[in-house]
Amino acid sequence: MPIRAVLWDIDDTIFDYATADRTGVLEHLRAEGLLEAGGVEEAVLGRWREVTAIHWARFEAKKVDFEGQRRGRVREFLGEEASDAEADAWFARYLRRYEAAWALFPDTVPALDGLTPGYRHGVLSNSSARNQDRKLRVLGVRDRFEVLVCADELGVSKPEAGAFRAACEALGLPPGEVAYVGDKIDIDACGARDAGLTGIWLDRGGAPGELPAGVHRITGLDQLPALLRGDTRFGAPTPIG
Repeated sequence: MPIRAVLWDIDDTIFDYATADRTGVLEHLRAEGLLEAGGVEEAVLGRWREVTAIHWARFEAKKVDFEGQRRGRVREFLGEEASDAEADAWFARYLRRYEAAWALFPDTVPALDGLTPGYRHGVLSNSSARNQDRKLRVLGVRDRFEVLVCADELGVSKPEAGAFRAACEALGLPPGEVAYVGDKIDIDACGARDAGLTGIWLDRGGAPGELPAGVHRITGLDQLPALLRGDTRFGAPTPIG
């Protein structure tokens, strides 16, 4: 079957989350008086990312809602039993600085342009629909995607097959006609492959190691149009329907 649509991850795939988060966190902690001079930035950033990973996993496991994971991050990072209002206010101050640093990767729009009009586009994210819809609108690309499918509405998250198949259903296409592009080899590429999609790992860092069977690797989104157009399964060239 020809590939007719591309489903996209957002954070660290089309949107430079890592840079925006780093910038936002450091500026916020300086403003809050929580970052002393003297080369401790990496340790503080490491702690923030550790806390974020813990509470994001709780959100993905449906143990807490989206706002709850934010409050949990604040409380654990500060080591304080802040009230909901206090935690919300602290996180909102961080968000203003984080959002000021939002940017697409330079190869995002050229890749979307290169795949239009030959392919339909959608998003499958493990985040909240409200959060990701706003992000895409602020970044100026929401209209590029027909569907936005998020874990908080599905009740199931990547890498579970049900998440990928629900996104395919939203597009009205079978999994065999859809490719998924994401920056995480296990959650994104292998999860998509196991659900019957074509899994494409965006490996911007060029990580060493053997590629899992049935997974395709690109090191930049500029490689995606040629990869998809070369073949529906990246073998002998065939037309894309």
